[in-house]
Amino acid sequence: MGRNTRKRRTPLATKIVAGAAALAIGGGGLVWANFYASAHEDHGGHNRTRSAGAQVATIDCPDVGQKIRDVPDRARGEVDGELATMDSQITNAYQRLATTRRAQAGDSQFVQNTILGPLKDRRKAIIDRIQLEINRAGGKADDNLDELAGCQGRPADQQNGGGQNGGQDDGGQDDGQNGGGQDQEGNDDNGNGVAGPVAEDFVDINDVRPNSRDSRNGLAADGDGGSTGSFTTDCGVNENNLFNSDNLIAAPGVDNGAHHTHDYVGNQDNDAFSSDEDLANADTSCQNQGDKSTYYWPVLRLQDGTQEFDANDQGGGAEGNIGKILKPAEAQIRFVGSRQGDVVAMPKFLRVITGDAKSFTNGDANANSSWSCSGFEDRQVTDKYPLCPEGSQVLRTVNFQSCWDGQNIDSANHRDHMAFVQEDGSCANGFQAVPQLQIRLAYDIPAPTVENGQVRNPYAVDSFPEQLHKPITDHNDFINVMDENLMNEVVDCINRGEDCQ
Repeated sequence: MGRNTRKRRTPLATKIVAGAAALAIGGGGLVWANFYASAHEDHGGHNRTRSAGAQVATIDCPDVGQKIRDVPDRARGEVDGELATMDSQITNAYQRLATTRRAQAGDSQFVQNTILGPLKDRRKAIIDRIQLEINRAGGKADDNLDELAGCQGRPADQQNGGGQNGGQDDGGQDDGQNGGGQDQEGNDDNGNGVAGPVAEDFVDINDVRPNSRDSRNGLAADGDGGSTGSFTTDCGVNENNLFNSDNLIAAPGVDNGAHHTHDYVGNQDNDAFSSDEDLANADTSCQNQGDKSTYYWPVLRLQDGTQEFDANDQGGGAEGNIGKILKPAEAQIRFVGSRQGDVVAMPKFLRVITGDAKSFTNGDANANSSWSCSGFEDRQVTDKYPLCPEGSQVLRTVNFQSCWDGQNIDSANHRDHMAFVQEDGSCANGFQAVPQLQIRLAYDIPAPTVENGQVRNPYAVDSFPEQLHKPITDHNDFINVMDENLMNEVVDCINRGEDCQ
C-alpha cells in the first residue's frame, strides 16, 4: 500500500521510542502492563488515592493542547511542534510501562520514580518552552499551564468523563480481571499480545437500546425547516492506497504526528508538510474535480495476524496498530443545511477536527463517535464496537461542527473557530451556519467471537498507543479545498432545498 516518503521532522522522543517499541512488539504489537501503583499519585496538583496493587493499563496525561488559547500566528508552528513532542513523550512512557512489568510487580514505586516522575519533568520543560514561544510572539501565555505537567497511571476499566454505553445493562467495563483476558504471566491483552480492544469493548447491536445515543456533540444540523438541500461528493474509498500517520491539521511539519495511520480520500497531497498551495495544486480522487478537499480518518484494522505495509513502522505495528487495514465498502460524503435558515460558504482551507483521538483519557467533552450496524441505524453507540449480524455492515457515522466564527480557518487548539449546533439546530455566540459535513462509512467485517471474556479476531480503530484502541477515540478530519465556484454551488443547492452532486 502507498505511503508518503517526503523528508520529515521527527520529534526526538519518537526516535527514542522506536527501539523500545521493537522490543515490545516482537512482531505482534504492544502488550498491556500491570504495575503496583503508589498509594497516592499526583495529577495536576490533585492527589488521587489508589490501593496498592491496583491494575494499571495506561498513562493519563492532561491534554495541554486543548488548554491553549490565543497563540499568535507566528508561534503556531512552534507550538504545534512542541505539542507533537509531548505526544511522543507519552508514547515513550507508555512503551516503558509495557516493557517493565516484572520490575513494576516488585517495586510499588517503580512507575512513579522511573516513568511518571521523569515524564512530568520532561513535560514541564516543553510547557515552559511553549509559554516562552507564545510570549516572544507577542501573546500572553497562561501561567497555570505548569499544572498540566503531571500524569497518572490508570486501570483499563476507568474512562474519564464516563461515556455512553447504550446497552441494556449500563454497567460499563468490569474490574479488568477477566474482561481483558489476563494470561498466566499477568499480561492483559486480547489474546493477540496487543493493548486492546478487549471483550468489554464490544456489544451485540441487539442489546443496544434504540435512540439511546446521549451526546450534544454531533447533532444533525438539517431538518424539516430552513435550508433543506444537500450536496453529495463521491471521492471513492481510497483506491489509491494513500495512508500515513501524519496529521496536517494538528501537527503540521511533524513526521508521525498522529501515532496512528489515517485513511485519505479526496486530496492526494496529504502529509505533514503539505502547504495550502500544495493542496490547491494537487490531484483529487473526487469525481467532481473542483473538490480537492481532504477527508481523512483513522483506519480500521482486523487483528487477524496480517502483516501490513506498516507492520514495523511508527504509527503502525511499532505503536500497537496491527492487523489488516480494512477499507470501507462505501464512503458517503455529503453536505447539508441548517434547519434554522440559510447557510453561508465555508472559507477555503477551513480546517475542522471532529471527535477526540484521546477521549479515553481526556473524557468525552470533545468525543464524537457513533457506531452502528446497517439495518439497525436507530441504535447508535459511542464507546463500544458493535457486533453486527451476518449480512449487516459495521457503520461509522459523524456529523461535523457546522457553526463557524466567521473569521478564522483554524485556531490554536484547532477547535475554537468551529462549534456544534445547539439542540434546536441554531449556532450560538454569533457563529454562522455553514454546510454541515456528514460522513457515513460502511465496512464488511466478520463479527469477532467474544467468549469467556476473550475476543478473537477483533476489529479496532487505530489509536495513540495509550488510548488502547477504545471506540470512543474515533475521529475525523477535513480541510476545505473546494474551488470558489463549487462552494457557491454547494451553498446555493442547499439553500434552494435541492439534492445535488
